[in-house]
Amino acid sequence: MMNFTASDRLCSRQAHFSRRTLLGAGASGMFLSQLAHSLAMADELGVTDPSRPLSVILLWLEGGPSQLETFDPHPGTAIGGDSKAIKTSAAGIQIADTLPRLAEQMHLASLVRSVTGKEGDHQRAVYNVKTGFRPDPTLIHPSIGAVLCETDPSDSDIPRHISILPGRSPSRGGYLGGAYDAFKIGDPAGPVPDIRRSVKQDRYDKRIDDLYNVVEKEFRRGRIAELEKKRTLHVTATDAALRMMSSEQLSAFDVSKESQATLAAFGDTPFGRGCLAASRLIEAGARCVEVTLGGWDSHVNNHSLQSSACESLDPAIASLLVRLQDHDLLENTLVVCGGEFGRTPTINPAGGRDHWPHGFSTLLAGCGIRGGQVFGETSPNPKLDSKNPTRDVADATTVADLHATILAALGVPFAEEVYTPIGRPMKRSEGTPIRSLLS
Repeated sequence: MMNFTASDRLCSRQAHFSRRTLLGAGASGMFLSQLAHSLAMADELGVTDPSRPLSVILLWLEGGPSQLETFDPHPGTAIGGDSKAIKTSAAGIQIADTLPRLAEQMHLASLVRSVTGKEGDHQRAVYNVKTGFRPDPTLIHPSIGAVLCETDPSDSDIPRHISILPGRSPSRGGYLGGAYDAFKIGDPAGPVPDIRRSVKQDRYDKRIDDLYNVVEKEFRRGRIAELEKKRTLHVTATDAALRMMSSEQLSAFDVSKESQATLAAFGDTPFGRGCLAASRLIEAGARCVEVTLGGWDSHVNNHSLQSSACESLDPAIASLLVRLQDHDLLENTLVVCGGEFGRTPTINPAGGRDHWPHGFSTLLAGCGIRGGQVFGETSPNPKLDSKNPTRDVADATTVADLHATILAALGVPFAEEVYTPIGRPMKRSEGTPIRSLLS
């Protein structure tokens, strides 16, 4: 188990400063090679094998999944609804009968059943859960994937931060900059957009030559020095796109290379193919892949809508965990599955459940998370006290605490202060990790 100091820092300020100074010198090319830079950063974050960096796959359940129909059933109670509970491969843990294939793999995962937030609006709650902070009109916070990529100096030909089926709220780089925004693609059954040349090679080569030697030269005329580096990133983005177009790593997006048996195991759905692509992309060098599954906003016909969404989630998440384990990737890849909030314990007159941020569930697996564990508990008979909505939640876990746990599992110094472009100091997380889940 990790042993956190009182300030939850992974190193002292003095030690951190000296190493960061060394890294900064190396990054500018003074004397450290990129390999040495990677090794030094890995040592700072406590990663024992920097040749296998830590990564994260976020399965984003857009709309607010019901904890009672997924990870935290209470059958036979006034709040339980129509779902039943089934045993899992983890002793003493039951989940809803809507997820039978995941139940067979629960020994690989753990559940946090006591996540609590203060945002009941979709847009604000999505921001809160994806960044760990509540919306702030003065700045935009970075998402988990952006933070992970910013703290790691490694590179790849394909984007390191990717959002598949991004929905309404793909993850962003926030104050870290647009370079850390997620690269967005749709159903992996189709090609990656805007990758193939539309003209012959000689004409294409001339266009690229003109872009750099004519257009770029004129664009810079009369503008501030280092415009690209500090403002637009247009050359950086162009270079990355050209490198990606000719890279062999591009094939990681192509799930058609997998067998029919593998495709069927993940489910013949865009989300299933997204989860399969996520595992391929992580293996190829991506650091964070987000896959979105909608259909959870069940203000009416709750059980039918939740069950339908689970039909896509169940085979995909179960097969993802198995594949990561079989490919020796689960030890270095954190899987996070959840949404912006849960659903109300009460069922409304339309047979639906409404928004409920006062005790919902998130699944965590891999990357040092202890498998087969449950943290927190919700009551089968909550008092629903409007003045104290979390009174019946045992071991209440704030969204910030969940983020701190995720970042700690990924080796990120979560309590470290970084600076926004205007010099404002910001901690990466204001939460406290769930130590009992961290090995």
